[in-house]
Amino acid sequence: MLYTSKLKANLFAILFFSLLTSCSRLDKVVTIEDAAPDKHIDVSNIPNAKPKVEPKSRYGNPESYVVFGKRYYVKDSSKGYVETGIASWYGTKFHGRRTSSGETYDMYAMTAAHKTLPLPTYVEVKNLNNGRSIIVKVNDRGPFHENRIIDLSYTAAIKLDIVKKGTGLVKVRAINPKNKQDDLVRDQVKETIKTNTNFYIQVGTFSELRNAKMMRQKLSSFGSNLVKISDVVISGETLYRVLIGPFTDSNVSDEIVSKLSSFDIFEYRIVIK
Repeated sequence: MLYTSKLKANLFAILFFSLLTSCSRLDKVVTIEDAAPDKHIDVSNIPNAKPKVEPKSRYGNPESYVVFGKRYYVKDSSKGYVETGIASWYGTKFHGRRTSSGETYDMYAMTAAHKTLPLPTYVEVKNLNNGRSIIVKVNDRGPFHENRIIDLSYTAAIKLDIVKKGTGLVKVRAINPKNKQDDLVRDQVKETIKTNTNFYIQVGTFSELRNAKMMRQKLSSFGSNLVKISDVVISGETLYRVLIGPFTDSNVSDEIVSKLSSFDIFEYRIVIK
């Protein structure tokens, strides 16, 4: 019995690793270029993903997994998940390949990849630069880039108007398919013009101002005009956030993020002030 249990566990691990390594995210560092398809597609005819109650992917939800030496912990639930950050997209290079959930990646479908949300999860993604909103089904793992929170299918990225630039500042919100208020009244892409949204890299939050000042001093090589302290009151308590920015270009913020580990900073988040 013990031998059988170990054998099943090993087979499960092998199968999950196979699914994970076959998904589009893991070879995004390979030199083969990703691209948009040659043909033009009319995305106005492609509806948002329709949230529905589905069982969790059998092989896409391990407790944790390691990619490029970093361990990621999969969330038990998507309840209450809201995050602001930078979205990217993927296209022809991965079209037709298997995702981490076992589904086939279709760049014309309304799907996405996320590092830690349960598979599947339905999310609303809003482009904070132009106000456009879409709904996608998260069925893959990634993006394994330091400064990205979600990878959108090609079609989803077109709807948000981030294909040309390659990235976009977004707000991602998990949807509860059982909640009728979340049952997409948002079937149409909305657009509200809102340009030049600035964002910051938050590298620390402190209850004491002196500690925030020490962090700011530690990062002084970035420039005193770039590293700031911002206070915020939460539940009656004043907290001091150390922010780097503002930025409008994800490539510039990528350069900063790539240097944070040299300051022993491994956790950060993108915020809008």
